Amino acid sequence: MTLLTGLVPSTPPGLVGAIHHGYPLPWLFRLVIAPQYNPWRIDLLNFFADIIVWAVIVGIVVFLAARLRKPARA
Repeated sequence: MTLLTGLVPSTPPGLVGAIHHGYPLPWLFRLVIAPQYNPWRIDLLNFFADIIVWAVIVGIVVFLAARLRKPARA
């Protein structure tokens, strides 16, 4: 999920010079103005935080799907 959010642009309005990618935390940045040698930058702290956020969300969805799939027996 985290890698798929790298395709989602999440640049704050009014920001010039870089394009942010990633959701809910931007972790991939593409420098537009003066990119020098490599215009892509990765913020590892936001990347790992994004992995944790998506792991929790997917875990909750899987847990709820398993609970709804099997009716509780009394």
